[in-house]
Amino acid sequence: MELTALLQQYDLFSEQLETIMAKVLEILECIPGAAQMLSVPGVGVVTVAGFLAQAGDIHNYDHGQQIIRLADLNLKENSSGKHKGKTGISERGRSLIRTLLFRAVMSMVAKNHAFKALHHDYTTRSQNLLKKKQSIIALCGKLVRILFTLGTKQKE
Repeated sequence: MELTALLQQYDLFSEQLETIMAKVLEILECIPGAAQMLSVPGVGVVTVAGFLAQAGDIHNYDHGQQIIRLADLNLKENSSGKHKGKTGISERGRSLIRTLLFRAVMSMVAKNHAFKALHHDYTTRSQNLLKKKQSIIALCGKLVRILFTLGTKQKE
């Protein structure tokens, strides 16, 4: 009986997910520039919908750097006095957009050839070498600038 109840619950959740995703796709079709954002390999419906939900209307921004600041993806050094700490993000911005971008870039580094090449370049270059997570954060900023440009200019 318990197994039957769990299977029915799974079917219900699957139907709800399909309904929600259909509604999200319907809403994205009405937003100018969303189709161009979806054309980037590795960027899906959930990523674009979450990005637009957190950033709002991207036409309110002058450039992509403002959205990067909104997410607070800027690297800062944790140091005090004589102590020189590690470099990381300050984590003061919107955490949801940061999480969304981080997950998107992680899959893009695995599947998108351009992002994979950039990540390899950032982590193996001779000067200003970045650690893997620092490279991912830098690529998150790059993804924001790409999505902003595609959304505002509405060109492939």
